[in-house]
Amino acid sequence: MEGLSSWIVIPAAFALDMLLGDPRRFPHPVRWMGRAIVTFEPGFRRLPVHPVLAGGGFAAALVAGTWCVSTLLIDASRGVQPLLATAVEVAMVYFCLSVRSLNDAAMEIFTLLKCQRLEAARDRLALIVGRDVERYQSHEMARAAVETVAENFVDGVLSPLLFAAVGGAPLAMAFKMVSTLDSMVGYKNERYLHFGKASARLDDVFNFVPARVSVPLIALAAQILSRSGIRSLKTAWFEGRNHTSPNAGRPEAAFAGALRVKLNGPNTYAGILVTKPYIGLRFADVRIEDIKKACDLMMLGSLFGVGLAAALALGLVCG
Repeated sequence: MEGLSSWIVIPAAFALDMLLGDPRRFPHPVRWMGRAIVTFEPGFRRLPVHPVLAGGGFAAALVAGTWCVSTLLIDASRGVQPLLATAVEVAMVYFCLSVRSLNDAAMEIFTLLKCQRLEAARDRLALIVGRDVERYQSHEMARAAVETVAENFVDGVLSPLLFAAVGGAPLAMAFKMVSTLDSMVGYKNERYLHFGKASARLDDVFNFVPARVSVPLIALAAQILSRSGIRSLKTAWFEGRNHTSPNAGRPEAAFAGALRVKLNGPNTYAGILVTKPYIGLRFADVRIEDIKKACDLMMLGSLFGVGLAAALALGLVCG
């Protein structure tokens, strides 16, 4: 990002996300990314190579293609008017963020649980988690909602902010393609165990640093909101590895310490029980009220993330 956009794109995109969220009828690049994945997958599967290699080429081509298209669009806009290019960058980074939509989804479940509308809460929860929730009771749905807020603080907030700071809107868009690939083909099932392996590993690589950067941001927010920053840091340090993902355990542990709640543990996915260790085992079970606390923590942590990313972007330009 150059000139004006070095310090205005990130906060402007965040403000736009807080104002608009994710309008259902609004054209969204992530939907186009999903269509591209569905369109190109059969061709790459037919390549006469091992599925792992075919899947690697598939992921590399889509991520690189996303970066190239984004860069060309910004360059073309700059040729028309520099301010138009800045507006395009703001829009791209906005599309990569999901702060408001994450907050709204979790708070909708919070409201339904408070009103004892358990079936409706299960339906809404099933839209944002991959686990089987048909038999979940209130406390289990509350735990799933808090875990989703914690994990997606990295995927949906901090990672796109940091990649926008380092490589501008095209890199943020490339990360969004990585994240979309992981959500669509990065499964350890019969269909995607080999073909989706590269997509899953790429997502792990891209989120490695942001997941660890998230811990002090969450702890700082926790200290301001509930003076639990030290406990958040300690829990993340000692229990952040208690997860099947190399990254998700860090923010989840930071949230667990901040809220004094027990997260993670065994879950069922598509009828298959996946045994995962608990995070914050010594803490209490998640209560419905903890969903709102988790959202408050995520929102304040997001503000700190915006400040960090904008400062990093400005520092890279000035340096």
